Amino acid sequence: MANLLMANLHFTKMHGLGNDFVVVAANDTDALPTAKLWRALADRRTGIGFDQALVILPPRQADATAYYRIFNADGGEVEQCGNGVRCVAEWLRMQGRATAPLLKLDSPGGRVEAAFVAAGMVAVNMGVPRFASTGESMLQVDGEEVLFTEVSMGNPHIVLRVPSVEEAPVGTLGARLESHQRFPQRTNVGFLQVIDPAHARLRVFERSVGETKACGTGACAAMASARRQGLLAAEAEISLPGGALQLRWQGEGSNLWMTGPATVAFRGEVDLSQFA
Repeated sequence: MANLLMANLHFTKMHGLGNDFVVVAANDTDALPTAKLWRALADRRTGIGFDQALVILPPRQADATAYYRIFNADGGEVEQCGNGVRCVAEWLRMQGRATAPLLKLDSPGGRVEAAFVAAGMVAVNMGVPRFASTGESMLQVDGEEVLFTEVSMGNPHIVLRVPSVEEAPVGTLGARLESHQRFPQRTNVGFLQVIDPAHARLRVFERSVGETKACGTGACAAMASARRQGLLAAEAEISLPGGALQLRWQGEGSNLWMTGPATVAFRGEVDLSQFA
């Protein structure tokens, strides 16, 4: 492949429940767009428009199909993206590169595995949730106590339980918590409403993005948090503004599985010189 910055950029626009991506194939020798260029491409009026860019690279380990990197709309690189990994897996399937029953993928956030339930429907082994403490933590924000669970799914999350996601202050409190000094690398903030042991609702203020239609790792973090507190069963559906994800987690020390759609919106190319 020619250097990405020396030619038109060919991409596939995809989304997982409305959390949207551009998917780009690259070689290890390609110079990737700078943070400034990613920001320009992410603009929804003058660029392509996306929440994250997914760059698919050659595998770093012999048993993996691919290695992928994730860049937020603000140009910063992040460790993991649950909706994104489903789109990576579906893209590889459409390219004829998903030949094994279980697809092994590597990322800065670690190894994940994907299996295809059907065309456009992907189950992903997101690994073992890692909790930062044995229980809930507390922060003082604007004079109020905020209780949350801190958990990593390869990227940082905090989960707050709320009585109603419609009334949750996602845009205001989410923004304050995302950039709070307690989290030097910033964090994703989930607002979780448990309906019953099999159902919950979630809104997420994503790090460096803001509220999105869906957040796969956010749903996984919410499942782990609520399950640890005995609020959700081992299999549960979590509904986000963009749609529902199916989560399965047996508990401490076990892998958490997420199942949901990965959809192609369109394919295209963009002349990068116009953004110079």
